[in-house]
Order: sequence, then C-alpha cells, then structure tokens
Amino acid sequence: MQDIIEKLLILQDRDRKLSRVTQELAHIGPERDGLRAKASATQNQMVGAKTRVNQIESERKQRDLEIEAKKSQIEKYLNQQLQTRKNEEYKALTHEIEMAKEVIYKIEEAEIVLMEQAEVAAKDLVRATAEAAAAKKLVEDQIGLIDQREVNLKKELAELQTGRTQLAEAVDEVTRSRYERLFKSKGENVVVTVEHSACGGCHMKLPTQIVTSCRGQGEIVTCPNCGRILYFTSDMSLTAAD
Repeated sequence: MQDIIEKLLILQDRDRKLSRVTQELAHIGPERDGLRAKASATQNQMVGAKTRVNQIESERKQRDLEIEAKKSQIEKYLNQQLQTRKNEEYKALTHEIEMAKEVIYKIEEAEIVLMEQAEVAAKDLVRATAEAAAAKKLVEDQIGLIDQREVNLKKELAELQTGRTQLAEAVDEVTRSRYERLFKSKGENVVVTVEHSACGGCHMKLPTQIVTSCRGQGEIVTCPNCGRILYFTSDMSLTAAD
C-alpha cells in the first residue's frame, strides 16, 4: 500500500505543477492586454495633445481670416467715405469703421490668449510624445519577455502532460479515479498526512481506528470528514495537538 501512496504523491506533485503552469498561462493574455492598454492610454494622450495643438492653430488661422475680413471692410468704408458727399452717410461710415476696429482689437486680444495656450499645448505635446515613446518601448520589451515566458510555459506544460500520463497509468484505475475526483473537488491537497491524529487536509481530529488503519498501511484510508486520502510515515507524530 505504501507503494501506491508514493505513486499518488508523485502524481499529485505533477498535477500541482500542471495547475501552476496552467494558471500562469491563463494570466499571460490579460497581462499582455494590460500592458497594451497602458501603451494605448499614453498614445491617446499624445493624440489628444496633438489635436489640441491643431485646434488652437486652426482657431488662430480663423481669427486671422476674421481680421483680414474686417480690414477689408474698413478699406471699403474708407473708399465709400471718399465718394460720399453726405455728412450723415460719412458719419455712419465712420461709426462702422470704429466698430470694425473694435472688433479687430478684441480678436487680437483673443489671439494673444491663443498664443499663450499654443505655447502650453506645444509643451504638453512634447511631454506626451516622449511619454508615449517611452511607454511603447517599455511595453514592447515587456511583451517580448511575456511572449518568451509563454513559449517556455507551453513547452513545460506539454512535457508535464506527457509525463503525467505515464505517472497516472502507474496507479490502478479505481484509486486513480478516486484521486482525480478529489483533485477536482478539493484542489491540490488530495493525498495528505496524518499529523497529531488530525487530517492534513481539513485538520479535523481523526478517530483512533482511522489513525491505526492509516499507520498499518494495509489499505487506502480516507478522512471520514473530507474524503482525502491519508498516509502516515514513521517521522510523523500521533500525539493529538493540544
């Protein structure tokens, strides 16, 4: 019976390794996506900064067009003044010219604000561009490492799965089926020790008969509380814990 326990322990160790590798592989995709999301975020910030620079430049050009239009109006009004002989019409044109000049003044003030905003936006774009480039390089390097780790893990998984088949075949079908059911329901601790007369899985105190049977190693003994397979070695303590 001790031979079966040893085979189960070896199988359990292999299944634990398989579980670890499988879990690591499951995290590879989300980890890679998370890195790409970070790089995308910095890229979006750069695009936003560039859009802001372009927007301000577009507004400045629009203001320049508005100023040119007002200057054309003023020139038109001045020509009309030269042609008119009516005092009231002359005054009306003078008023229009003053109004146009006032509009030009306000537009020029707005342009000063835009120039200040453009300076800030240009600095933001330089910073965002540098951050995006650095993030891209960092993410590419990290993803390269992740890709290599994924390759190694897949190779390790294949090797573990191949070896696992051989280890499982070394255990009789009935015992193997019981073990595999427990592994699915209880997790990685299926074959556990008896320590201080308690189950090493659920830690519940075991009946004396169970402990005696386990120590005798004459049959597969399971915990009456959790169903895990129990085993005992000479270096373990039978004394119940306080």
